[in-house]
Amino acid sequence: MSVSIERFVQELEKLKVEMAAGNLKHGEYDQRLARVIQETRDSGLDSDRAGITAAIADALTRGVITPGVKSHLEKRLGLA
Repeated sequence: MSVSIERFVQELEKLKVEMAAGNLKHGEYDQRLARVIQETRDSGLDSDRAGITAAIADALTRGVITPGVKSHLEKRLGLA
């Protein structure tokens, strides 16, 4: 069963909210992000390359992720 791009972005948004609220330390954020990426890789994303790239770019524009996280996501998802 694949993961929708919307669900993937929602998980990134949840991480940002928790980090901003002080509920996560950087190490915990990194661990949770790694888990989200691994689950996504295991299940696959229900979108094409262009859709995934656009969703990640949008998340960066909206401040959901940092440029470093964007780069990390692109590498881990095989987009870079």
